[in-house]
Amino acid sequence: MTTTSSGNGQAVRTPDERFADIPDFPYPPRYLEDLPGFPGLRAAVIDEGPKDAAHTFLCLHGEPTWSFLYRKMIPTFLASGARVVAPDFFGFGRSDKPVDDARYTFAFHREYLLRVIEALDLSHITLVVQDWGGLLGLTLPVDRGARARIERLLVMNTDFAVGESVNESFAAWRTYVASNPDFAAGKLIRRGKPDLTEREIAAYDAPFPDATYKAGVRRFPQLVMTEPHMEGVAESKEALAYWSKEFRGKTFMAYGAKDPVFNPDKMEALRAKLPGCPPALVIPEGGHFVQEWGQAIAEAALASFGD
Repeated sequence: MTTTSSGNGQAVRTPDERFADIPDFPYPPRYLEDLPGFPGLRAAVIDEGPKDAAHTFLCLHGEPTWSFLYRKMIPTFLASGARVVAPDFFGFGRSDKPVDDARYTFAFHREYLLRVIEALDLSHITLVVQDWGGLLGLTLPVDRGARARIERLLVMNTDFAVGESVNESFAAWRTYVASNPDFAAGKLIRRGKPDLTEREIAAYDAPFPDATYKAGVRRFPQLVMTEPHMEGVAESKEALAYWSKEFRGKTFMAYGAKDPVFNPDKMEALRAKLPGCPPALVIPEGGHFVQEWGQAIAEAALASFGD
């Protein structure tokens, strides 16, 4: 176990050998070790395609996944001539993992995304979001600097978290994680995609050798802004106002119809808040981790955008 100690507290780094047999994911990580505000922490980012591309797809994963979730979308985006950037949040994937659960906050994760955008000087961004990738990513335009860089949106199975309860399915999920601090990520994802191979399941488990590495995984469900006083509510409300009243770029939505949390009713309600968003691509057999059907989604999004 590699450990580091810094202003961000003690952190662990998943051994490289855990990622030696990742299927259909030939993308070497680009490591960022000097992000302002995150001394001593190393972030891992997939950064493929021409740096001067007309479009940059910024793909944001959620809980309890990592950039591997986008393996079925990245090739299609790259084939269009675009740049594709897929960061691993701290606590996930090949990024470092602070061991103190309390280190993970809405502001911690959101600030990380803003610093990645600046460090890589991303522009002409198509924001690609799902789950916590959306709860956080959709708030990025609240920052004026990030707003100027984001031109389009591809949104999947997520929502704005504005301090309201979600549904009973989410409440059950939050309780489950609180009671099972060492739950297996791969097993969870296979519940929604039973035909995942053993290698794919192992890839989802790879970042987490044991519970020491899962502080970020444990925290995300507890951070969802389901009460008005919670951190991130203000940013989410401001973001909702921006996307629904000011954003003028192209938007596309796809969702898995079998998601018990972000179900079709919730997703259609979200689409109604995004003026100009065309009818969604609905994946009837798709669950929460709809990127597992990602090639069809990526192709439909590119066609909608006119790429």
